[in-house]
Formats: sequence, C-alpha cells, structure tokens
Amino acid sequence: MITCTKASLELAEDVAGTGAVARTWLLVEQPGSWGAKALRSSGLDPAVGRVLEERADGTGVRIGLIRRPDRPAGPGPRRVLLAHTAPHDPWVRTADVADPAELTALDFRALGAGAHGGFGAPYQGPPIALVCTNGKRDRCCAVYGRPLAAELAASGGYDIWETTHLGGHRFAPTMLVLPYGYSYGRVDGHHAKAILEAAHSGQVVLDGCRGRSAWEAPGQAAELAVRALTGEERADALTVTGTETGPDGWTVRVAHTDGRGWQVTVARRPALPPRPVSCGADPVTPDRLAVTTVTAVTAVTGAGPVAPTV
Repeated sequence: MITCTKASLELAEDVAGTGAVARTWLLVEQPGSWGAKALRSSGLDPAVGRVLEERADGTGVRIGLIRRPDRPAGPGPRRVLLAHTAPHDPWVRTADVADPAELTALDFRALGAGAHGGFGAPYQGPPIALVCTNGKRDRCCAVYGRPLAAELAASGGYDIWETTHLGGHRFAPTMLVLPYGYSYGRVDGHHAKAILEAAHSGQVVLDGCRGRSAWEAPGQAAELAVRALTGEERADALTVTGTETGPDGWTVRVAHTDGRGWQVTVARRPALPPRPVSCGADPVTPDRLAVTTVTAVTAVTGAGPVAPTV
C-alpha cells in the first residue's frame, strides 16, 4: 500500500495554504502513548480532555498534547505552553501545572483574542519547534516525525517537542514553529534547523511553509504568495486584513507594515488525480488553493496585477 506521504510527494502537491488554523495554541505536556483522538485517548483524564475541547470550540484556541523526544513517561507537574500567533504581538507563556484540570478554568475566548490573563510567565528561550509524531493518528507522522524530533533534540540549542496533531499527514514530517505560528511540511533535519535559525531572527523560511496559523487557509496562501513576490522574510511584516468569499474562491487583502497592500485572488480547484489524505483512507479529491493574481492596491507607482506561478 502506498503511504499518503509518498502519494502526495509523487504528485508534487503544494503545501501552501494547508497549515493548521489557530490564533492561540494551548499545549499540554502528556508523556506516554497517545491515541488517535489524543485528548480523550491518552494518559490525560478523558473527562478533562472533553471539557477542554468543548471550552476551546469556536474560540480560535487549538489544544494539543506535547512530550519531549528524550524524556520517558513519569509523574510530576506538566509543562504548559500558551502561544498567541497573530502578527505585531505574538507571545508565548509557560507554566507548570499539577493537574491539567486547572486549565478548564481559563477564559478561552480571551485567549483566542490574544489576552493571556497573566497565565504563567513569559517564555524566554529560543523558538519552539513542535513536530507531529502521533502514529495512532497516521503512521507517516510517526515514521517521519519521530526521527526528525530526535535529531533536532540531539542537536541542542533548540526547544523541541513532539505533538499530537498538526494536520496534513501527507506532508509528514510536519513542524510548527512558535511564537510566529508558521507550519512546515516535508521537513528534514537541515531544513528544520534553518527554519529555527531564521525564526530566532524574526524571519520566515518560505521553502516548505504551509502558512501562518493565525489565518484561515486562503489567507495563508495569499500571505505566502505576497512573500514570494516581494521577497519579504520578516515574520511580522505582513497581515491578512480581510477575506471575501466568492463562488469559486476568495479575495484576500494583505497589508505590509510599511503601508503597502495587495489584493490576492485565491481560486479553489480540485486536486487531481484523487489521492489518500491519510494512510489507509480511500483516495479523494481535496481542494487545491491556487493563487491566480496578486495586485498592489496602495501607492506603488506603476503597480498592477501579477500572475504568480500556479
């Protein structure tokens, strides 16, 4: 049986616009094994997991479980990472909790809006990498993700965690980088280290980038298209300011901190031929997001529509 990762790679499937969506991430340390629905099938109390899922629903907060690649399961306090990924004021805060049930008292709507409410303390370390390794969700995540997480952890100098689910199994190994919330697919060790070094300087590596989690899929694709056109690498230089949905796609507005702006047309097209989006699943035809035009809409002399490579 062909794996979902191999099928996607053979079809040269574009990863842009496929990143997990979350303005704020709540990541809870849970060593040991994880099930396919990890919040309800791991060492975490399933009742707590269920309440956390319910509290987070519709708030812009995404919850995941994390563990260290080199740390065995054991009792003790759990590390919690709370990260807001919107531009201009991204932050990461961290705390140790004796019981994850304490997290059910958080104000999830406020967290999604970027207000941490004094939770924990500011994180002071290097950029954080979260590598999806949940083989019970999809075997490609374990086969490709665990070696990557182990390599990065052994290299030193990075803050590396395994995590339960970042979406896009077929792009494994997948990685999310905090505080900026950019996710990546088909990452090897050399590539991952370059991504983390760039993040340390507040920059984004475009190669293999799936998008910033603060934006929905069309916004992710549009922002990355503007980066490709302009060569802008600074993580917080661009903001998605609006998205309008049409019959065949979206019109997305992207703004630069220097006053420039662009209107980006993102079309929805079928990704043919059909392919499995997860190992063992029947082949389907997922949507493919294709950026068709990028138009400057503020004072840029002589600017006009630009047709990017599709």
